[in-house]
Amino acid sequence: MTQPIGLASLFAPPAAGFEQPFEMLAACHERMQRMLALLARLRTHLASHRADPQAQQAARDVMRYFDQAAPQHHRDEELHVFPPLLAAGDPPLVAIVQRLLREHARMQERWPPARAVLLGIAEGALPALATDDDAALDAFAALYEEHLRAEDAIAYPAAQSLLDPQAQHAMGEEMMRRRGVK
Repeated sequence: MTQPIGLASLFAPPAAGFEQPFEMLAACHERMQRMLALLARLRTHLASHRADPQAQQAARDVMRYFDQAAPQHHRDEELHVFPPLLAAGDPPLVAIVQRLLREHARMQERWPPARAVLLGIAEGALPALATDDDAALDAFAALYEEHLRAEDAIAYPAAQSLLDPQAQHAMGEEMMRRRGVK
């Protein structure tokens, strides 16, 4: 009998709501880290269990997250977090935001090859990872650790300090509208 890869609560609603947009963004980072951890467990699981039903489901879950939630999250940052930091004109913050934007672009570029690997697993057509498959997943996942740390420790607190409660409320409202949440 195989051990479950551990899919519980991966898509549960975040603890914070849109009325607390920075807490919502931080909760999204926690979910993103769980998805990256699921991806790591999936890769280990494949080595001994191949693309069994659990692996297929895990691959579908990772794809769904990075197809749907991650792009919305990046858009949130690009619309609401980064602009006030750039407008403030503080050179170290501007440099960090420029780096984060470049990383968003690299994440977008590296997602299709990683997604193709996951799709092969999800469809049962890729029972094990070849060297190129591992490289595609590594290239994608490697972008996140320092990126998330810089956003959590620097970008979010700095942006939150620049946005008054009314601006933060408007931020949460726009995030809801874009997602079709009432």
